[in-house]
Amino acid sequence: MAGHKHVVKIGSVCIGGEYPIAIQSMTNSKTTDVKATLQQIHSLEKAGCDIVRFTVPDREAVKAIGKIRENTAMPLVADIHFNPRLAVEAAAAGVDKIRINPGNIGSQEGIRNVVKACREHGLPVRIGVNGGSLEKHILAKHGGVTPHALAESALYHASLLEKFDFTDIVLSVKSSSVATTIQANRILAEQSPYPLHLGVTEAGTPRMGILKSAVGIGSLLCDGIGNTIRVSLTAPVEDEVAAAKALLEVCGLKQGIEVVSCPTCGRTEIDLVKIVNQLQDILERECVKPSRRYKIAVMGCVVNGPGEARDADVGIAGGKGEALLFKKGQIIEKIKEDEIVSRLLKEVHTDLE
Repeated sequence: MAGHKHVVKIGSVCIGGEYPIAIQSMTNSKTTDVKATLQQIHSLEKAGCDIVRFTVPDREAVKAIGKIRENTAMPLVADIHFNPRLAVEAAAAGVDKIRINPGNIGSQEGIRNVVKACREHGLPVRIGVNGGSLEKHILAKHGGVTPHALAESALYHASLLEKFDFTDIVLSVKSSSVATTIQANRILAEQSPYPLHLGVTEAGTPRMGILKSAVGIGSLLCDGIGNTIRVSLTAPVEDEVAAAKALLEVCGLKQGIEVVSCPTCGRTEIDLVKIVNQLQDILERECVKPSRRYKIAVMGCVVNGPGEARDADVGIAGGKGEALLFKKGQIIEKIKEDEIVSRLLKEVHTDLE
């Protein structure tokens, strides 16, 4: 796919080419509150975030960048709207990438100055097109926020940067409409060589936001489109990273521990819902990072249980207050219901040490 050809370096992280999909998030603290911003950055890094963005709405925020830079090696992205001068100053202050919004960044001369600063400091630029701030003339031309409208804005501004002899570019086109986001990114993947940052903007609360992102981002990733992702949620920032990691794992693009479980029925004679939730919570808290894909099957009865458990690295098939423990298709032993979680965890740790 076209969007995989060009490689862009953001601090210590490369995207594009054959590089892994990078996970991004954004702090929601006031950037001028350096302590709070660093706490979030460190928390995001611990959660598995690769690149972190923060808002730079004024010169006070620019002044905070140096202190932030001194205390983290995380790749940092300055999010700039309205004032290109802030992008110029942020580039000199120590960030690793500048994000501009074509819908509000201003004149070509301002963009030229941003490009000049980024070239001087070796920084890439993300052209971040958002359906909520699309240029008025493009909205009028297309009759609203359409896939072609979003793509046109991104491609035009990429060509503008190219005119300034600058190609260290990342593109993103986001809408709160999943279908519009998907179609716009498909257009970019066909027409542009630059890495694509995927996301569904204003996705909402975790319940709906994760669903929207799973469809919007996941469908593109499964077709080989996209180089870095952000799962936008109205939730703690760490939740965005957890959702992004899970999405990459489901798409087969990141090594992780997959827990499969049945939906339960009248044949289930163990408290499967409780068991699966306990197991998943512990695995997430422990942040186990396997060197390969690893599958755990937690099945409620003997209908599909033994078959699914045999297909997994480890698994159980429930009975009446007990379960059969399987490893690589072989029955190991019969265990009590209250031992299921601890035994599965023991096998996971043994296998992945």
